Amino acid sequence: MPAISSDQPNWYLLQCKPRQDERAHLNLLQQNYVVFHPQLFTERVIRGKRQRVMESLFPGYLFIQLSRTDNWAPLRSTRGVSRVVEFNHGPVAVEERVIEHLRERCLESDSNVHDRLEPGEPLRIISGPLSPLEGVFQALHGNDRVLLLLQFLNREQPVCLPLSVIERQKPSFQSYK
Repeated sequence: MPAISSDQPNWYLLQCKPRQDERAHLNLLQQNYVVFHPQLFTERVIRGKRQRVMESLFPGYLFIQLSRTDNWAPLRSTRGVSRVVEFNHGPVAVEERVIEHLRERCLESDSNVHDRLEPGEPLRIISGPLSPLEGVFQALHGNDRVLLLLQFLNREQPVCLPLSVIERQKPSFQSYK
């Protein structure tokens, strides 16, 4: 990671006070700083109901874009901000490609396959010992597993599998003559 060396704006990592990521993010935006707070959509059980919530990818940390000529002093007194993360006695820039990768990942979290699965939807197992089989989606089982109903040995068998080994069945086009 390159250190501060030019007047070009670079991304830096800020550590926030415990459970004050949002507070720090809002206060930095009000001071007209460019801030990136990577967050992902996840499903959690809250008060007995499954809800889709936004969670911080790096709890307690934010990225801020600054140049050498920017005023860094207000960061120390911004509510919610603890410090600028430093290595070898100075802040270290985070490469732009890392920030872009994180942005893409955050956008992908909104379009994950399991976010829109409906009970009764046909799915295909793409890897593992049950690889060529097809099943019907029943329910999510935790954050990263699904319950499928497979037609196996002349019976319907419920099977719990990781999300990573399933995919939606592609519609098959049939020509009618």
